Amino acid sequence: MRRRTAATTTTFALAALILISGCTREAEPGQAPVQPAATPPAPVVPAVGYACESGKTVSVRYPDTSTAQIIYEGQTYVVRTVPAASGARYAGTGVEWWTVGRDGQETATLSRLGPNQDVGVAVLERCSRPSSGSLTPAGPSPLPTPAPGGVLPAAAPCRSTQLKLSSEGGDAGMGNRVAILGVQNIGPQACSITGYPVVSLLDTRGRPLTALKAEQNPGNYFRSAGAPTPVNLAAQAKGYFDLAWNVVPNEGQGETVCPNAGMVRFAAPGDTAITTLPMAFTPCGGRFRISPMRPIAEDSSGSTVPAPAASL
Repeated sequence: MRRRTAATTTTFALAALILISGCTREAEPGQAPVQPAATPPAPVVPAVGYACESGKTVSVRYPDTSTAQIIYEGQTYVVRTVPAASGARYAGTGVEWWTVGRDGQETATLSRLGPNQDVGVAVLERCSRPSSGSLTPAGPSPLPTPAPGGVLPAAAPCRSTQLKLSSEGGDAGMGNRVAILGVQNIGPQACSITGYPVVSLLDTRGRPLTALKAEQNPGNYFRSAGAPTPVNLAAQAKGYFDLAWNVVPNEGQGETVCPNAGMVRFAAPGDTAITTLPMAFTPCGGRFRISPMRPIAEDSSGSTVPAPAASL
């Protein structure tokens, strides 16, 4: 009995030693677990503005090759690509968006879908924007090119509520006029604008001039320009765009008197809020032209524009 007791004691001692040794190894600090890398937030895709015959603008974001986000009258509609005989056609959430590039313009139609939610049956807007040559290509817009170090041009797109309009001069000749308008960031933080602003006109009594169509064009009679690029606005800094028109009545269309504009309404691309600037002028021919935003104010010779004239 004493031998069995000793053996049993020895066995228990060995087992306890093994258990203690194992616990000691488990208690030793090992390598820290690898934490998954934080996923960077997806960059905000800049909106593309389409000038419509009604005087309104449809803003569209193309986050990928099969999706479009349509911003119209304060509402956002997410649509997906569907078969089309030509161009790019999107449908969903009650609307159809169909774009076709031809002769330097990308034309687009926004329609209300029928009961089957597949085919547009009622046209809401007919719109267009430049699309050929050095202009922004039709379809999804590329993201802003990061600066060295991988930093995007600005933290956030500019909003109309943080912007202030001003007249920065212009030019005139052969019945053509151009006003250079300044867009100042009066907010406390930097922001960025890419592409064409949304511009409409009011008459001297504050009523919309719906008979005048806004056309997007990188240049005008006095100056040429390339594709839209991001314009970064530090706090209190200014960007610029051109508003161009003709002052000769289009007698071929029966126009003898041109409408009197009294105010310019401005909205940043992709935004629905507006800011205004009193401005008296008489655009003829049923249209006026808007250029994309640019970082400096220059006239046709590349020189800094003169002080604004008292009347345009």
